[in-house]
Amino acid sequence: MSGPTAAARRTAVDIDEGTGAARGTFGELLQGVLPDGTAFLVTLPISLGSRARFRYDRHGPLQVYPAHKTKSLTLARAMLDAHGAGGGGTLLLDSDLLVGKGLASSSADLVATARGVGAALGLDTSPTAVEDWLRPVEPTDGVMHPGIVVFEHRAVRLRALLGALPPVTVVAVDEGGQLDTVSHNRRSPHVPTGSRNDYARLLGDLALAVRAADLDAVGAVTTRSAVLNQCRLPKRNLDAMTRIARGVGAPGVVCTHSGTMLGLLLDAGAAGHPEQLEAARIACAALPGTLSVYRSAAAER
Repeated sequence: MSGPTAAARRTAVDIDEGTGAARGTFGELLQGVLPDGTAFLVTLPISLGSRARFRYDRHGPLQVYPAHKTKSLTLARAMLDAHGAGGGGTLLLDSDLLVGKGLASSSADLVATARGVGAALGLDTSPTAVEDWLRPVEPTDGVMHPGIVVFEHRAVRLRALLGALPPVTVVAVDEGGQLDTVSHNRRSPHVPTGSRNDYARLLGDLALAVRAADLDAVGAVTTRSAVLNQCRLPKRNLDAMTRIARGVGAPGVVCTHSGTMLGLLLDAGAAGHPEQLEAARIACAALPGTLSVYRSAAAER
C-alpha cells in the first residue's frame, strides 16, 4: 500500500494548517458602467466578514464545512491542483454576513478561503494573486484589497485604490428575500451613453470626496447611485429613506446595488452621533423590513 495510513500521518509533516479572513462590504458606494463599457463598483468595507481554517492532508479527501459552500470547495481544489502535491484536507468556514443581501458574503468566503488554503500550501495570496484565484470561480467584490477600492467585478480586477474614510455607521433596512448576486451581476442591461457619462462623473467626484474625507460629498454620490439603480433593482424604501436622511442630517443613503438592503450613511465621529444614530434607528424602524446597524471596517490608509 502506498502512502501512510491515517494513524501513521505526522502532524506538521503530512498535515499543515492555514487561516484566512476577509471583510464584507455594505453594498457599494457607487456601482455602474463607464463610457468604455466597463462595469465597476466601489466598496464600503464593514467590520463583519468571513473566516477560513484549512487543514491540508496530503493523503486525505477534500471536504468543506458547511457542506453547501461549494464555491469555496471548488477554489480549494483548484489551489491544491496548482500546488501539484495532490491530497485534500478540511476547510472550515465561518461568517457573520447574511447571504443574498448584497454584503459580499460569497466574495468574503472565497477570499478567506484563498488566504487560508494559500497559507497552508505556501501559495501566493497577495491581492493580485487572489484575483487570479477567484476569476475562474465567479464575479467578485474587491474585498481582497484593503480600504475603499474601485473594482471591475465582472473582470475580477482592481481599477483603483481610493483610500479610506473616517468611521461610518450604516442604519440599514433589509427589504426581504434573497438575491443571487452572481446571476444578477452576469446580466448586462443596456446603459445609455448619458448614464455612463454620469457614472464617470460620479466616480471622479467620489475619488475626490474619499481623498478629502468629505462624508457629505460621499453621501451625495451614494444617494445618486441608489437613485440610478432604481431602474435595475428598485428599493421600495428609497424615497422614505431619503426623507429620513434629510430629517436626521445624514450625509446620504447607501444601497446594496445587487442586494436587498438600503441604509443611512452616518458619520460615526461627528458630535452628537449617538443621538443621531438613535433618531435614525427610530425613523427606520417604521419602514417595512428588518432593521440592523453596520459599522465600517477600521480605516486602512
